[in-house]
Amino acid sequence: MPKVFIHEVGLRDGLQMESEIVPTGKKRDWALWLIESGVDVIQLGSFVHPKWVPQMADTDDLFFQLTDGKKQHGTIFSGLVLNEKGLERGLSCGVELFCMGVSASETHSQKNTRMSIEEALGRTIRMAKHVLSDKRKVQVSVQSAFGCGYEGLVPEENVLRIVETYLDSGLTSISLADTAGHADPNGVRRLFERVMGLSERIQVACHFHNNFGMALANCWAALQSGVTWFESSFGGLGGCPFTAVPGGNVCTEDLVHMFQRMRIGTSIELSRLIETATPTIPISLSIILNLE
Repeated sequence: MPKVFIHEVGLRDGLQMESEIVPTGKKRDWALWLIESGVDVIQLGSFVHPKWVPQMADTDDLFFQLTDGKKQHGTIFSGLVLNEKGLERGLSCGVELFCMGVSASETHSQKNTRMSIEEALGRTIRMAKHVLSDKRKVQVSVQSAFGCGYEGLVPEENVLRIVETYLDSGLTSISLADTAGHADPNGVRRLFERVMGLSERIQVACHFHNNFGMALANCWAALQSGVTWFESSFGGLGGCPFTAVPGGNVCTEDLVHMFQRMRIGTSIELSRLIETATPTIPISLSIILNLE
């Protein structure tokens, strides 16, 4: 069976909607626990204006704390950027993998970035090329790839056009994100097979939300299509604040458990991952913040 890779996004996508600010020290502790579990990539935060996403105001500080001195582990730290200012911040504080993307929905694009799809696409490609010129890794995404909370169905051709533009620009690491949680396994398999048929050079990731309880099934469908990179959140936390009805991410510990039961290759220590996630499940975030 293929080896799969986990990109843990709980510290960014998982927390961005929470109204009560999580202290930097608590985020750092969670990151260290996730590192100990052996996840492949941890998204520590996003470089956005704190006015729009207050929970991410300490992203620079968190990167500095976790990258101070020589790393003693193989986990990669990623960060989300939306504009050139965010990119500048990320370059200065140790981001190893830059994540950036474009929505396939015009309405979602405007709400999320205050740009049209075409404006966002041009800007994203310019930033991604800057990252590559700096000898760092970059992953570009198509958000609302399986549907939009405002517009409903998003034509697959819209997604394919964006992916083809990425590929034509030399960007081959591409994530399809189910931002609104509208995906179903049949649609997932069909779209990923079409995307992966565009180029032999492409490395595809998936990002599913669990609005209708199908995120895990959608991950299975993506795996069947040849996807080996999975973005997930410990405790199933998360949701995009700029979509109509936010839903949590696919739960990392559920995803890893499924893979391990199926003897699919991942070296993540599930018990340590569960220890990290357990406080987030049965009690409110306000209580979690007071735990020692």
